[in-house]
Amino acid sequence: AEPAYQHAGSACPHSSSPSRKGTPMSVSTRPAAPGAPAPDPDGSTRTPITKVVFASLVGTAVEWYDFFLYGSAAALVFGTLFFPESDPVTGTLLAFGTYALGFVARPLGGVVFGHFGDRVGRKKMLVVALLMMGLATFAIGLLPTYASIGLAAPILLLVCRLLQGFAVGGEWGGAVLMAAEHGDPARRGFWSSWPQAGVPLGNLLATAVLFVLAAVQSDETFEAWGWRIPFLLSAVLVLIGLWVRLQLEESSVYQEAKAEMAERTDDAHLPILEVLRRYPREVLVAMGMRMAENISYYLFTVVVLTYAKDFADIGTDLILQMLLIGAAIQFFLIPAIGALSDRVGRRPLYLVGAIGVAVWIFPFFGLASSGEPGKVLLAVVVGLFFHSLMYSPQAAFFSELFGTSVRYTGASVGYQLASIFAGALAPIIAVKLLASGDGDNTTAVGIYLVVASAITVAAVIAAKETRNTSLHHDRVLD
Repeated sequence: AEPAYQHAGSACPHSSSPSRKGTPMSVSTRPAAPGAPAPDPDGSTRTPITKVVFASLVGTAVEWYDFFLYGSAAALVFGTLFFPESDPVTGTLLAFGTYALGFVARPLGGVVFGHFGDRVGRKKMLVVALLMMGLATFAIGLLPTYASIGLAAPILLLVCRLLQGFAVGGEWGGAVLMAAEHGDPARRGFWSSWPQAGVPLGNLLATAVLFVLAAVQSDETFEAWGWRIPFLLSAVLVLIGLWVRLQLEESSVYQEAKAEMAERTDDAHLPILEVLRRYPREVLVAMGMRMAENISYYLFTVVVLTYAKDFADIGTDLILQMLLIGAAIQFFLIPAIGALSDRVGRRPLYLVGAIGVAVWIFPFFGLASSGEPGKVLLAVVVGLFFHSLMYSPQAAFFSELFGTSVRYTGASVGYQLASIFAGALAPIIAVKLLASGDGDNTTAVGIYLVVASAITVAAVIAAKETRNTSLHHDRVLD
């Protein structure tokens, strides 16, 4: 038995005492399922963790390539192509409106994918999520514009965006859990941070494709048909992601939890109800922790494009170049910070990141609008560094908050529900605030992020450190 520990404010030891809240799950007394990898003494499987991490990373990168591509296109061309009867700023806001609706679909995707991921397995749901995202993104590349079919064009765009959001809602939880549940506890922060690194990698791919197209095409050509190329290219990436993910196996942690549920419960297992009943505090903590992280990321990577194009009037080429470099740096930062979280804990890093983005947002726009490459790069890299201090340990943090039989649902709901109030609204609110006053109100945007950071700091303070916890616990089995 492992020592008792504090789990999100509740004692969750791993002994067999019936008076404790956490319920242990046997690791060595039950034989492995046919064809399943045999469990090691620490609960991890003999499936190479590098294989699991690579599969999670590749699939996550493809998903976020598709998702970020839409955000960049919304900032650059969707306002003109799908909402041409509006002025430029209003058209961009409408494009960001369809962008935001993708976030609204994410919690629903988290619930649906989490439900089946907790009941039938992580792997199957990850394959379905990747296929759904790929089809929706490829379809966007084929959509006729407003000039061709009128109002039907933005409606079809909205449908594709909702499918993207639904798929991403199911992607994140499954990807990080595959890495967290397969990896050894002492390095869980490091291993589970790799799927998080798929986000900057996906952003890097999306930004790189847009940058190359901007370099070889005129603005007129890009707006006419060049913007479709990145969306159509997603089909190739999806096939690669599927090939890798189909080779994954379920972790022994999940297999044990599934067997325990089959033995110890007679009723149908409904993960979302169990999460709301037994983990409401953890859901609220996760949501609060997401606010500064999610909002700051979209300010640093998406809103800055609109700011440069519509408010600072410096064009987007330089910003795209610096975002490309920034994404590459963040890709290496995230696993490094994940490893650090295994040594110093999740909470200290998260607190520094939340406070850091609140401070950095005020010089950020001034540096980004300078037009000087060095200053623009500094703005992006420092912003993404503070963001990484939150985003890197987040995967392990959220995984450790919830019991195994509801972990996919709990982590996904906490993560995705917050995105409605954070990432979904961030571009809309930020552009509205920028347009207020004299038309370049970056101070208002800074105050907006400060408020979000205060919420995140409060949530981190309310949470308990989870670094030394085991994933072999489950309140649902009480």
